[in-house]
Amino acid sequence: MIQLAVGLVKRLILLALLALLVSLLGALQYFKKWYAEPMALPEDGLHYELQPGGTLSGAATDLASRGMLEHPQILTLYARFSGQSEVRAGDYRLEPGLTPRQFMKMLNTGNVVSYTVTLIEGWTFAQAVQALADAERIESQLAGQPLKTQLALLDLPIEHPEGWFFPDTYHYTGGTTDVAILQRAYRKMRQTLDELWPGRDPNLPYHTPYEALTMASIVERETGAPWERRKIAGVFVRRLENNMRLQTDPTVIYGMGDRYQGKIGRADLQRPTPYNTYTIRGLPPTPIALPGGEAVYASLHPDPGSELYFVAKGDGTHVFSDTLEAHNDAVRQYQIQRREGYRSTVSPSVAQ
Repeated sequence: MIQLAVGLVKRLILLALLALLVSLLGALQYFKKWYAEPMALPEDGLHYELQPGGTLSGAATDLASRGMLEHPQILTLYARFSGQSEVRAGDYRLEPGLTPRQFMKMLNTGNVVSYTVTLIEGWTFAQAVQALADAERIESQLAGQPLKTQLALLDLPIEHPEGWFFPDTYHYTGGTTDVAILQRAYRKMRQTLDELWPGRDPNLPYHTPYEALTMASIVERETGAPWERRKIAGVFVRRLENNMRLQTDPTVIYGMGDRYQGKIGRADLQRPTPYNTYTIRGLPPTPIALPGGEAVYASLHPDPGSELYFVAKGDGTHVFSDTLEAHNDAVRQYQIQRREGYRSTVSPSVAQ
């Protein structure tokens, strides 16, 4: 009897083990099927933001509450046992067809959405700050702040922000601050100056990289034609060498600040400001805009020549002249139809 009972118990245990194995195999098959099947996402996909400190469990539960994911606990458990439970905060794009497995891997590897913002050559610092404030998913810390506060937030070794930020397209993830992007732009501008300054032309009339940056900003604002940058830089360098005023409108406009409403008149050219190069000699105290790499290069490698003047032709290019007389002729030819008080570059009536 005892032997029969023992045998019966063994058979029952075996049957139970078999039933458990069948159940496990069935569950495994179901898991493999569920794990690889698309989630119930909207037809146009879903933008999903995982906040800092968020977890896979929280994200899975959230999507389950919206009817987009079944068995969030199973996904969380599998991620823990497979070493994929760590996630990275950011913006994620969940496209139709995404499976629970792919969703888990996406959050684990931090495959977040990347955004871009472009800082344009010739923009002022204020325009760059506003563009960053308007950009998608950038946290604005600088907009609306006084200059002193902006400098403190930027925490850079500079006394004035103008010109120090390299104009380029910057990639970022959601939640990035404008401070972080401008710090990257500063490092790129500093690197550009550090690379180009040692190879500059000899005997230039400025003695620091910052002065070259200031010159580059003026060159950037004076022309949109890349092939003219070195030529315009050459004109300004020769004017400095001859102790002539630069007499360039963009510096006047910068010095006018909010008073500038689209045009400058004779009174503006005569009104002294630290930036009015019709009234001061030499370079203004700071750059006036964000210069690009080509403008920086042009300031350090100006074209040789004898031209001291140039005037806009109206098509984005300029006529260059050696003498004031020739310059006045060019002004009459190309600017005669312009409004009273219009100036494009160097004054046609004041040589020095």
